Amino acid sequence: MLKRLPILCFALLTLAACSHDSNSPAPAASAPSSSASAPVQAPAAATPGPAAAGTAAAASTAAPSSAPAATSTAASTAPATPADVPAFVEDPKWVEGKNYFRIEPAQPKVSNTDKVEVAEVFSYACPSCNNFHPMVDQLAKSLPSYAVMAYLPVSFIPQENFPMFQRAYLTAQALGVAEKANGAMYDAVWKSKELSSERADGQGLKPMSDLPKIEDAAKVYAKFGVDPKEFVAVANSFSINTQAKRADQLVKAYGVEGTPTIVIDGKYRIDGPSAGGYAQMVELAKYLAAKEAAGK
Repeated sequence: MLKRLPILCFALLTLAACSHDSNSPAPAASAPSSSASAPVQAPAAATPGPAAAGTAAAASTAAPSSAPAATSTAASTAPATPADVPAFVEDPKWVEGKNYFRIEPAQPKVSNTDKVEVAEVFSYACPSCNNFHPMVDQLAKSLPSYAVMAYLPVSFIPQENFPMFQRAYLTAQALGVAEKANGAMYDAVWKSKELSSERADGQGLKPMSDLPKIEDAAKVYAKFGVDPKEFVAVANSFSINTQAKRADQLVKAYGVEGTPTIVIDGKYRIDGPSAGGYAQMVELAKYLAAKEAAGK
């Protein structure tokens, strides 16, 4: 895999992804704007194995299998009944190690659901996630009764404000508005630009000292009935600090190096390049969810 410094991630058709390199220095503020022509890639953290961050086959050192779950949308904990489980037939077009990757050993789920979990690993600041999220919304709505959607926010690109957006999502989830405000948060970054990490002239990134703060994110959530002062207080609480650490543990345990990535039940990892595009990610996620539900 081509090794590059973590710079502003760029949206590229269906195969772009935001990725990180934990050993690289912060990029200069003059990093190019979102009109670049190649996705940013980063080396794997340790062992093979969502999906390679922003790219195919790579994985990070697995965290202990006891790593606690991080976050999810409202997930039912009722186990699938035999009637819910589909008849499953292997499809030879999906090849383990090529189109998707097994996480070994299997890790905890993002949520505490007993159903099959389909988890999107994402950041609001990632342009590829912004492009992908309408398809994720449809995926969540179309999942069969034996499966449930969950979300795992990442923090691995501080230069693009990923840690703030991770904290904002976890706080919104704790206050019960994460799902309702999901589209608004993407719009605040990529349409109105009120939460953008880019300079106003579009010529690279803002200095980290000028990146939007959690107080700015609170203003977006205020449109959904949340008191901004309460939001900031919860965002800075011990509980959210703990959840952020757990989210980071799961990202590492899953071998995630880029966004968007999909993880099935803490067992399988999917990324856009290996799956063949965003539509294929969705198709493959449903296939692996059915495979997991059938105990295959």
